[in-house]
Amino acid sequence: MRTSIIKHISNTENFKKQLLHWSNQFREVVFLDSNNYTHKYSSYDLVFAVDAFTSIKTDYHNAFEDLYQYQSHSKDWLFGYLSYDLKNDTEVLHSKNLDNLEFPDVYFFQPKKLFFLKGNALEIQYLNMCDDEVDDDFNAIINFQSEFTNYESSIAIQQRIDKENYLSKVGKMLEYIHRGDIYEANFCMEFFAENTTIDPAFVYQKLNEISEPPFAVFFKNKDNFLMSSSPERYLKKEGDKVISQPIKGTARRSFDIEQDNFLKEDLGKNTKERSENIMIVDLVRNDLSHTAKKGTVKVEELCEVFTFKQVHQMISTVVSEVENTISPIEIIKSTFPMGSMTGAPKISAMKIIEELEETKRGLYSGAVGYFSPTGDFDFNVVIRSILYNAKNNYLSFSVGSAITAQSNPENEYEECLLKAKAMFEVLS
Repeated sequence: MRTSIIKHISNTENFKKQLLHWSNQFREVVFLDSNNYTHKYSSYDLVFAVDAFTSIKTDYHNAFEDLYQYQSHSKDWLFGYLSYDLKNDTEVLHSKNLDNLEFPDVYFFQPKKLFFLKGNALEIQYLNMCDDEVDDDFNAIINFQSEFTNYESSIAIQQRIDKENYLSKVGKMLEYIHRGDIYEANFCMEFFAENTTIDPAFVYQKLNEISEPPFAVFFKNKDNFLMSSSPERYLKKEGDKVISQPIKGTARRSFDIEQDNFLKEDLGKNTKERSENIMIVDLVRNDLSHTAKKGTVKVEELCEVFTFKQVHQMISTVVSEVENTISPIEIIKSTFPMGSMTGAPKISAMKIIEELEETKRGLYSGAVGYFSPTGDFDFNVVIRSILYNAKNNYLSFSVGSAITAQSNPENEYEECLLKAKAMFEVLS
């Protein structure tokens, strides 16, 4: 049973910072911030979960079956992530590239302490705990005063694939496209730093302030950290409705209002960017059809351009309806990994990605989110994110772009650097 108490928060932005500071004491933390972004499918301004009562950690072997058993038996809130390499559980695929982050492929936990913020109303749900403990924690949070650790050592960021090699690999991918093996593939490259010490919560706070995205995440599981400024939703289930919102198409922002508006309008009319987006929309429609009621897969928004603090993005919204007998894990399994991070056809694209990329993606281009007690869920796409293993002091972030027949390798390289801009700014 969960104890539920409602509190009024007058200064929500300050409260979020206090909550983030306070969370440092716990081994398990999930901090999901929408940064006050409003959309018709928005649920909460902030969801915060700490302190595992139960948990599941596993590699990709039978991962979805294990997660199904855990989720269906717990009938409670569960928070965690699905790594990209769960593709190896859904198809005959492999991941043999370099992995210095060493995160588990799946991790979820049932939190003892849970917070939901919507407007100025904060709902606190504690598992098997008394009201006094809730009040004690709440008072500790609102009176929490602490400074993040300021590490003076510079972070020497290295590039796993240099520009010349990147252009060569994109050329190889274009050969596959012209041969007809694939129509589109998302090609990514890693930036990394070794022997690095950071304060992950401080890095997350800086990254979030720079970007203010709708699907920001701070995640901690002992020594494994994710600091994400993701603008993209992977998949949400709300009752019998399933929502996917793939992003394909990126343009820079400008301080000049007239030029900024031009860049936004130009993105919306760009035939190459629109074709990327539409190809992925078709892939998502096909993925959703595996669990949808007949005739319910619909495109609600096609190639709409949304503006964020760092970039303009082209986003589509695809929805479906499902029977209540379909398990939430089956819906995720039949659509994972998300099409925006793979390509089309999906299996061929994933094989070519594995051949040309040099780093195991792991949690990057996976998903972080939660399941509700009723089987609803909401997950982001892990992009624009910094990953950190505090045990081996390894830091990593990856960026990528969609390669199609119309791609210019130089332009794709510049798009990757644009997407990496916020991470470089934070770490410098």
